[in-house]
Amino acid sequence: MPIQTRLIEYQHDNLTLEGFLAWDDSLAGPRPAVAVSHAWGGRTEFEEAKAIALAEQGYVGFAIDMYGQGVRGNSTEENSALMTPLLQDRQRLQQRILRAVTVLREQRQVDPLKVAAIGFCFGGLCVLDLARTGSDVAGVASFHGLFMAPGNTAGNKITARVLCLHGYDDPMVQPPAMLELASELTASGADWQIHAYGNTVHAFTNPQANDPALGAIYSAAADRRSWASLQNFLQELFA
Repeated sequence: MPIQTRLIEYQHDNLTLEGFLAWDDSLAGPRPAVAVSHAWGGRTEFEEAKAIALAEQGYVGFAIDMYGQGVRGNSTEENSALMTPLLQDRQRLQQRILRAVTVLREQRQVDPLKVAAIGFCFGGLCVLDLARTGSDVAGVASFHGLFMAPGNTAGNKITARVLCLHGYDDPMVQPPAMLELASELTASGADWQIHAYGNTVHAFTNPQANDPALGAIYSAAADRRSWASLQNFLQELFA
């Protein structure tokens, strides 16, 4: 397939950000698109590979940027220092991912009425917050994401369909958090699903994850199953 890619600079809050767009150039006309929100270390080859994989399936993939052009973390400490300011200012986080979705919709390859978002770890929280704002994206999917409510979206109606793909033994998001999220999504009127994978911890989609002390370990089975669930979800969204 003639997969094409390009970097897109955009602005938010006086900050230059840089996203990675991927699409199949052999497909005519605008296509459904999926924003890919990165984990706590910033946009990396992992998220770019997911954007390319989505392009290979006929979507437009857009690995977004939540930190700033070229900003990456290289350790647990650096990653935490990048993520924490946005966790402490969820409104700013929400505005930043909303800006990324707007940029995606502006691309000539994209059908602006058919947009979804997926995210990994910190990115999972970002796409859940996108839905919590009442965004009119078709749906969001969180892979081993963080679930805690932001505190500024109570009472909002969630129109995006929500899919959460979660390791049941994730020490960062324990089972009670799943129930809290389910109650929150139900109260907001969302069409939601939570898929929990047994004997599975955090970062299960990342082949580089091998940190038992942090509770982040790759699982080939959960990776395969969660990606298959995403494909079914996107097909339903864009049918």
